[in-house]
Amino acid sequence: MVRIDFNRLRFLVIDDNAHMRRILRTLLHGFGAREVYEAEDGASGLESFTHYIPDIVITDWAMPIFDGLELTQMIRQPGANSNPYVGIIMLTGHSEKKHVVSARDAGVTEFLAKPISAKGLYQRIVNVVANPRPFIKTKSYFGPDRRRNANQNYVGPERRKGGKADVIRQSSLLDKVRAPG
Repeated sequence: MVRIDFNRLRFLVIDDNAHMRRILRTLLHGFGAREVYEAEDGASGLESFTHYIPDIVITDWAMPIFDGLELTQMIRQPGANSNPYVGIIMLTGHSEKKHVVSARDAGVTEFLAKPISAKGLYQRIVNVVANPRPFIKTKSYFGPDRRRNANQNYVGPERRKGGKADVIRQSSLLDKVRAPG
């Protein structure tokens, strides 16, 4: 597994539950993170995102003012903020397929169902850092490629239809956070 120097990453945790924020902060500090910022709802989360410019956003789905999906859509607006490419990990107790698909379609990078585990959180962060997916820009979507394993020769019913998609390759955070050894 890839070793990451977490003290070089800046995290923003957005959750209306103070206990959940404390759990996430404790786990991130346990991984070695030093910069962990917090917000208690979508509006203050967006404000904190603009102020702190995090490398990774960890957000709850169900929050007051606007939820994690709405927050993700606002962050993903090209030209609306400094980093529409930021890694976004969605946390939720709703792990049904329709929720996973909705999060994916909003531009979420990784999905993590509650109750969370340290291992699950660590794996999602490693995915964001070490395996950045290219971003896709079409008329109706901007965000990480929704397909994890793109097969250029696929011709089945799930094949993307419609107009041309711009593919924007992302640089990995790995160079920023590679641990020695």
